[in-house]
Amino acid sequence: MSIDDTRLRKLKFRAWHRGFREADLILGPFADTHAHELSPQDLDLFEVLLEQPDHDLYEWIMERADIPAEFDGSLLNQIKAFRFKVHEIRGDEHGG
Repeated sequence: MSIDDTRLRKLKFRAWHRGFREADLILGPFADTHAHELSPQDLDLFEVLLEQPDHDLYEWIMERADIPAEFDGSLLNQIKAFRFKVHEIRGDEHGG
C-alpha cells in the first residue's frame, strides 16, 4: 500500500472524534470509505480541513456558509456529495 497506514488510522480517528457529533457522522464515514483513495495532496488538505473549527466546517459541508477559497475544491465537493450517501452506509455496516 502506498499510503502510510498509521497516517490513515490517525486521520480516521480525528475524523470520528472532533467533538461535534453532526460533523463526526459525516467526516468519520467519509474517512473510512474514501481516505485510502485520496491523493497525498488531498490527504494533506483533509488534515487541514480537520483542523478548522467544527461549526465552520459543518456549515461549509451543509452549504450554509461561504467556503473559503483555499478549501473550495474537489475534496470538499466530495465530502458535500458524500453527506447524502452517509445514511446508506451507516445502515449497511460496512466497517472501515
